[in-house]
This record gives sequence, C-alpha cells and structure tokens, in this order.
Amino acid sequence: MLELLKTMRRLRAPDGCPWDQEQTHASLRPYLLEEAAEAADAISAGDLGELRGELGDVLLQVAFHSVIAEAAGEFSYQDVEQGIVDKLVRRHPHVFGDVQVSDSEEVVSNWQSIKAQEQGGRPRSAADKVPRALGALAREAQAQKLGQRSKDPARTQLRQALDEAPGTEAGVAALLAAAVAWARGLGIDPEVALRAHTDAQLRSLDAVTDEACTGE
Repeated sequence: MLELLKTMRRLRAPDGCPWDQEQTHASLRPYLLEEAAEAADAISAGDLGELRGELGDVLLQVAFHSVIAEAAGEFSYQDVEQGIVDKLVRRHPHVFGDVQVSDSEEVVSNWQSIKAQEQGGRPRSAADKVPRALGALAREAQAQKLGQRSKDPARTQLRQALDEAPGTEAGVAALLAAAVAWARGLGIDPEVALRAHTDAQLRSLDAVTDEACTGE
C-alpha cells in the first residue's frame, strides 16, 4: 500500500500527470462505482485472475481519494485504515471482547446496536441507510429489507402487479418492486441476477456478431 500511495503522490505532483492532478473526490465518483461493479462482475464470473486485477482498481480508488484528502489537509490513508480497524474491533465484541453470541443473526443484531450507539443513539433515516448510488434493484431490495416487507405473498404480488399495473412509469416501478420482493423471497439478489442475465445476453449478441462476420 505504501508503494501505491507513493505512486499516487507522484502522479498528483506538479510535474506529474495532468489528468490525475485535475481529479477531485466528486469527479472520481463514477470510477469508484464502476470499479466496484467490475469487481462484482468478476466474482459472478468466477474469474479469480480478473478479480485480483479489479480489486487492485478498487484499492486504487481508496489510494486516490486518500492522497487528494491528504494534500488538502483533510485526512490521510492512515486515518482511513485505522478507522476501519477500530470499527471492526468495536463491532465484533464477540471476537475481541467477552460478549457471547449464538449465531450470525445475533452478530448482526449486535452490530446494528453498536452502530446506533456510535451515532449517539439517534437512528439514521431510512434514506440515509440506502445509498442513492446503488443500482435501482439493489436500492429497492435494501428499502424493502428496512421496511421488513413480507416476502411470503411476493409471488402473488408479482402476478397482481403484472395483471393490474398500468402502462405507466409508476406501473412499471410497481412491477419491478414486486419482482424484487419475489427475488428476496427466493434468497436471490435481484441486482446480481439481472447483471448475470444481461451479461449472458451480451455474450449471445457477441456470438451472433462473430458468426455473421465469419459467414461474410
């Protein structure tokens, strides 16, 4: 990590790279999302070689933001690293303390309780808990989870939405929300599932294109 930080500082130096020098936290937002998505795609594809490279790109984003903040006197990479280490230790008292847990559900419950204490006991709003930068399906799934929307009648709701939803933007949104609830009921991440489906479609299109070119 020290070598990566050193490289980024060199790129951001006055005699470094003009593009890297121009970047800000805000301008890097699309790249942060893109690199995280590509790492997720590599996991879905089961390509560990690709995953290794994509994780490097994600780490680059951490280093980039840290060097920008360091130059502005805001925070350093060391602050970022220490902050996450402290958080992990604090939120795992069953590992680093004397708290006893019976299963992963209790671990999650303790995590949420400790998180609330860190925020002065004030619960975050629902909007704060679901990042706007998430994909629409992932965001809807998180919103449903927060609302503890019942997953039992999800298939029925999906059929009802398909039959009754008007042909409008709101109708399509209702149908998609019902599909997300159905996927959650099956224990399937709708965002990951649709990404895999889209990837398969794109591969099929590429195969058709290749065949057409070969035929010519």
